[in-house]
Amino acid sequence: MAEGKRGDLRILAVVLVAGLAVVALAAVFGLPLIKEFFVALEPGVGLKTAALWSFGVTFVMFIVFAVVAGEGVLGELEFMLLGFFLFFVIITLLIAWIF
Repeated sequence: MAEGKRGDLRILAVVLVAGLAVVALAAVFGLPLIKEFFVALEPGVGLKTAALWSFGVTFVMFIVFAVVAGEGVLGELEFMLLGFFLFFVIITLLIAWIF
């Protein structure tokens, strides 16, 4: 019984060491990337750029909605169009506001 617990402790030690190694590598390579990310966002995003991103996000999201809905997509077209335009406006304003 004691041999089984030692094996479990060895596995736990290997997992912990591997996890610490991953965290250390993420810190070494990730911190410079975070700095560059904030520099890229410095000027901000205008309403035109936000509208482009919002259109892409909304279009992909509604394609996924239509595929998942399966049957009755054509019968619900007016609701999908209304939802598309509402999502488009809301996401555009949120992107412009946040970034």
